[in-house]
Amino acid sequence: MQQFSVLNLPVHIHSNYLNWLEQRLQQQQGTHVVTLNAEMAMQSRQNTELADVVGQAELVVPDGAGVVLFLRSQGQSVDRCPGIELAESIVQSSAQNQWQVFLIGGAEGVTETVAQKWQQKFENLAIAGTHHGYFDPSGEQWLCEQLQATQPHLILVGLGVPRQELWIKQHRHLCPQSVWIGVGGSFDIWAGLKTRAPHWLRDNNLEWVYRLYKEPWRWRRMLALPHFVWCVTWDSLGQKLSRSQ
Repeated sequence: MQQFSVLNLPVHIHSNYLNWLEQRLQQQQGTHVVTLNAEMAMQSRQNTELADVVGQAELVVPDGAGVVLFLRSQGQSVDRCPGIELAESIVQSSAQNQWQVFLIGGAEGVTETVAQKWQQKFENLAIAGTHHGYFDPSGEQWLCEQLQATQPHLILVGLGVPRQELWIKQHRHLCPQSVWIGVGGSFDIWAGLKTRAPHWLRDNNLEWVYRLYKEPWRWRRMLALPHFVWCVTWDSLGQKLSRSQ
């Protein structure tokens, strides 16, 4: 697995992330998967705890268009790896290999809907448990007890950035042999509450345009993309100047 740096954050380049994760699950090797995009990279510059979590993750995939385009500008041959697609692929593998899956996140009832849809779609999928993402301390305690009791192989956590990454770091000791993936708002899409961008936008690294069209209130968050471009440009220039001296 090759590793490259994007604003001092690691990004791992692999020809088949799904196959790599399947091997981790088979060997019961605890893994935290981070799906890195420009917004998370910019948050990490202000949030040292988030930056530490990303830096310590066993797998950081290039989820965002900005991350992919930057790596390509540095001469790396890399394709975007949307976290939502990687997560669903590993769920399908879990059904085939009898790995148990636990779903955490979304509004009340959303993960239950996703579990029902997936059990209809993927034969023999074992759902170890589900829980919404709006838990209070007592609900969190119950959730932690369930995780510890069931020891699921795959745990999908959709609490949004940076909450989900920090929550995984804090609680992954409960299931040290599990693969944990932060999936953001993917549960809403899997449940049918929201839709993804058309394929032609995704294929051209323009999924963010569709998100902005569907949710115009995101415009402030979308400013992270030009800010990211500015930062990586200056970072690259600084490295070139340092090498030339």
